[in-house]
Amino acid sequence: MMLLLCRFASSCRIGSSLCRDMKAVRLHKFGGVTNFQIDTIPVPTHSEDEVLVRVRAAGINPVDTYIREGAYAILPKLPAILGKEVAGVVEEVGSNIDNIKKGDRVFGCLLDGGYAEYAVCKKNHVFPLSEKLTFSQGASLYVPYFTAHRALINKCHIKAGETLLVHGASGAVGMAAVQIAKAKGVIVAGTAGTVEGMEMVKQLGADHVFNHKEKGYLNNAVAAIGGQGFDVVVENLANVNLGADLTVLNQKARVAVVGSRGSVEVNPRSLMMTESSVIGVMLMSATEEEHLEAAEEILKGIEEGWVNPVIAREYSFEEVGDAHHDIIYNRGARGKLVFIV
Repeated sequence: MMLLLCRFASSCRIGSSLCRDMKAVRLHKFGGVTNFQIDTIPVPTHSEDEVLVRVRAAGINPVDTYIREGAYAILPKLPAILGKEVAGVVEEVGSNIDNIKKGDRVFGCLLDGGYAEYAVCKKNHVFPLSEKLTFSQGASLYVPYFTAHRALINKCHIKAGETLLVHGASGAVGMAAVQIAKAKGVIVAGTAGTVEGMEMVKQLGADHVFNHKEKGYLNNAVAAIGGQGFDVVVENLANVNLGADLTVLNQKARVAVVGSRGSVEVNPRSLMMTESSVIGVMLMSATEEEHLEAAEEILKGIEEGWVNPVIAREYSFEEVGDAHHDIIYNRGARGKLVFIV
């Protein structure tokens, strides 16, 4: 894959605003990874209610690939900088913000714009990054942990003592779900597709771990929790697993669909028998109150030590094609993929 690699332009300052250029990965056409270019463009400007962050790491997520392909409900205007989460150092602070200062380590939540050396974050969407975490871990907090929180807390209202199945627990959202659930006193069974992934899920605290490539693994999972079925399921690949999920539910169970790459056939009688619910989860649909609630919980978890993102691989911008391939086609996820900037 050929990428256009541009050199940095000189930098300058006028008052308190930057007038330097930055390097960014931009999508010029929807479709394959060859439509990415590494461009040199002006550093974005920020308003009085925003923070300019010098990005040190940017999260890579499956949703980025859907947007790149033009297969997502909300598509950006082209050319576009993708990426919904970053971590870095505050470069400039808007005049209406008094709880963040220049030089602070932060992580930020974005609509798009993370694949760049600088990103602008709204004041309620940028949070302090503890010294306990690296920048790569900071860039792994928003999409995985806020999604898992929305699925478990806002949508499924999971409670201590309930049983949870995390289908795909070795991926970024799956790992976050395991950590949040264990912090809430939930009994967790997780699945992974490799020995290494299974071991990682065990280390995160899952009570039971199974290989979802082995025949009969769901029956074994149900037996491990006493045979009553699961109260909650977090499903990362619904087009493959949802039909089977519905056969291993307890009464009034909740299935949170956080990922799907196609259609699936299910038997509705499975839901009728248990009076269970299937709930779609979309992070971007969270209210501001829910967003801040999740942030408070994640920040608390960082300080208490149970929020601990696992990094599978770090990429350079020049490896954007590899990154987008790996996040979809690399079998046996073992954590989060990020760009180092």
